[in-house]
Amino acid sequence: MKIRRFETIQDLPVTIDEAWSFLSDPRNLKAITPPYMGFDIQSDPLPEEMYAGMIVSYRVRPVARIPIIWVTEITHLRKPHYFVDEQRFGPYTFWHHQHHLRSIEGGVEMKDIVHFKVPGAFLGDLAVPWVVLPKLREIFSYRREKLIERFGDFPEFR
Repeated sequence: MKIRRFETIQDLPVTIDEAWSFLSDPRNLKAITPPYMGFDIQSDPLPEEMYAGMIVSYRVRPVARIPIIWVTEITHLRKPHYFVDEQRFGPYTFWHHQHHLRSIEGGVEMKDIVHFKVPGAFLGDLAVPWVVLPKLREIFSYRREKLIERFGDFPEFR
């Protein structure tokens, strides 16, 4: 079984502080997650500001509307430049998601780097190109569209 990498980049026409404020608040995840995922935060109450060591629990329904509890920990954070969430319990054998923000001319570059490993040994590895990667592309494409709706489109698409 192999650890895979998935990466996306999106430019937003906002300041790094505006991007950080929205993207580092777990309460905003539902708005940028496809509705079919049935995304609900289970952690209550959430703190006003994200911090390293913060645990957030979600319920998602990624396959056949079957609910799964997904627990993540914010393991690294440097406001307003990056944070890392790592799965503690959930659908993956391994999940490490880096969120990077960098000021650029006219806005901010948002880069996501996800390293993941799926369960199921050989069959799990077979599912990656046919199921897992298309699903990740779909989820991040949805997020791209929702962020454009919220903040506007960046003049140059990468």
